[in-house]
Amino acid sequence: MDQYLFSGLKVIDCATVIAAPAAAMILADFGAEVIKVEQPGAGDMLRIISDIPTTPDAESDWAWQLDGRNKRSLVLDLKRREGKEILDKLVGQCDVFITNQPYSVRETLGLCYDDLRALNPALIYASLTAYGERGPERYRKGFDQLAYWARSGLMDLMRAPDTVPTQGLPGMGDHPTGVTLYAGIVTALLKRERTGEGSMVHTSLLANGLWSAAGVAQGAMAAGDMPAYRERNRVNSVMFRVYRTSDDRWLQFNMVRNEEMFSTALIGLEAEHLLADERFAAPEDAWENREALGDKIQAIIAQKTSAEWLSIFADLDLPVNRVAVVEEAATDRQVLENEMAVAPADKSMNVPLLLNHPIKVAGVPQVDARRAPELGEHGAEVLRELGYADARIVELQARGVI
Repeated sequence: MDQYLFSGLKVIDCATVIAAPAAAMILADFGAEVIKVEQPGAGDMLRIISDIPTTPDAESDWAWQLDGRNKRSLVLDLKRREGKEILDKLVGQCDVFITNQPYSVRETLGLCYDDLRALNPALIYASLTAYGERGPERYRKGFDQLAYWARSGLMDLMRAPDTVPTQGLPGMGDHPTGVTLYAGIVTALLKRERTGEGSMVHTSLLANGLWSAAGVAQGAMAAGDMPAYRERNRVNSVMFRVYRTSDDRWLQFNMVRNEEMFSTALIGLEAEHLLADERFAAPEDAWENREALGDKIQAIIAQKTSAEWLSIFADLDLPVNRVAVVEEAATDRQVLENEMAVAPADKSMNVPLLLNHPIKVAGVPQVDARRAPELGEHGAEVLRELGYADARIVELQARGVI
């Protein structure tokens, strides 16, 4: 049998959409044995994300295949004594327990860290919350749109002046937060290797949203002049605008970041004559009249295609790029050659390409993606491994415990 970095590592994914299950998926991609514990009935809502109107229609359950891959599914009714007994046996044998259940649920079902540490002192308990482990919002439920995007301030920062706050993409904060949770788990595993001690790992959607906004949020934390910041950015500087080309694409210039590079850009635009205009001749005047200068540049850029402009700017070694549309990623050589998306060997997944998580370590291979499990598909198999007799398994199935 192939050996991977986390071969033999036993993980319980007792979580729902999307960040915490994504962390479990990354562990599974590196060889961990992941058992996904789901509630009776519909199971994890992640199974139906690709069916909601705000996501692309497709023939496959692509969202479930993305984050449910390489796992086994066990349905447990944790409100029943027998269901909780099964989970407790699994916890006693596992290395990592991942959950994002609300604290009210954890406390009712006995799923808090202290509850499970008593069963397995070496356990790595990975907790994801919306707003943090302590404080007045500890018990609040929340999804990434609420906690990561809105509550952190990102939703307000990522909008044009005088427009309404911008809605985020489905699950936009979940996947980066899943990587953070994975990083915490791996850190705790290293600690356990060195000390023999288990740990509680925790992060929140709010913490990750603030971390994503750190380029501005840290300025606010440093008592920066935020009213001045907002007023200054009501009108973008010339190189912080995006510009529309003749083929209706957009160019991003915001890394053209000093006078020398700006002068080079004007050469590429054949727009040196703009500096003869007294409104733009001195840097301070150009800043004061940045909207008018940007409008002049827009008129020039509208005369050529994005490909023509990119060729010109590449010859000048200027960091300018086209704003991509996500549909292009499926044929993007850079994406494919770096295995950011791969064709799964398991054709039953019914997705031509599968997005990879962004963690790459030389000499650490990934498991070939296997299709995400049907609800409860591995229940009998998992219980046999725990020592349950077939007759008992049939009885538990008949009573709806598994």
